Amino acid sequence: MKISTRPPLASRLALLLAAVVLSGCTATGSDSGKGAAGPGLDDPVKKDIAMQLVSSAENSTLDWKAQYGYIEDIGDGRGYTGGIIGFCSGTGDMLSVVERYAKARPGNALERFLPALRKVRGTDAHTGLGRAFTDAWARAAKDAAFRAAQDTERDRSSFDPAVARGRADGLGALGQFIYYDAYVMHGSADAEGDVGFTTMRRRALAEADSPAEGGNERAYLDAFLDARVAAIREEPSHHDTSRVETAQRVFLREGNLGLETPLRWKVYGDSYEIKGS
Repeated sequence: MKISTRPPLASRLALLLAAVVLSGCTATGSDSGKGAAGPGLDDPVKKDIAMQLVSSAENSTLDWKAQYGYIEDIGDGRGYTGGIIGFCSGTGDMLSVVERYAKARPGNALERFLPALRKVRGTDAHTGLGRAFTDAWARAAKDAAFRAAQDTERDRSSFDPAVARGRADGLGALGQFIYYDAYVMHGSADAEGDVGFTTMRRRALAEADSPAEGGNERAYLDAFLDARVAAIREEPSHHDTSRVETAQRVFLREGNLGLETPLRWKVYGDSYEIKGS
């Protein structure tokens, strides 16, 4: 899970004003009920949109398919961060990717780093890794088996549980994406210094009923985003809330519960657009 270290925007007021400016599109989706009509986030088109949205925050580009070879230490205390959703050597999901790759392609150049990845799990250390590891990771991105290993780990650890939980809570594609992005950035459970998705959801449910419980979808998602912003501000490695306030909150205020294109948003002050088909 990659944690952005880019500086925060000037103030919450600036974020809110930016959201107002960005929210000029015609509202889509309903204001209540158990999720907006239309496909969920696991629809191939919606999933690609979700990946572009995440990539805008994680890598400052919509070209998420160019990120399989990305790897660096961004100084967030989680060691190396790499790949399409920011797998980390310190949290263990990078290890899971390499283990999957080793099963699919025995003898690959990353396999010899498995003992080191197991040793550094839970730390920010580079012991036994270093330049040799990062170069091997970048080269492996040319191999379809390595890309498939990242795709599978993304789905197992973040995408599939987020979509399933969102669907069970009665949420449409936007709500499922909001859950997914929280999984990517924070993980499911709390860790030292970090607030996980499960705690955010519990806090949101204390403020508003989910659609599955008969609540208003927009009100519930607003409560969840409030809980996420609070969580970001509690964590020492998180600062900027623009991926919520000038992106997800914008779509919600537009009533775009189906995550329909065109989509326009900002992250860290940079503007992005996904045009309609």
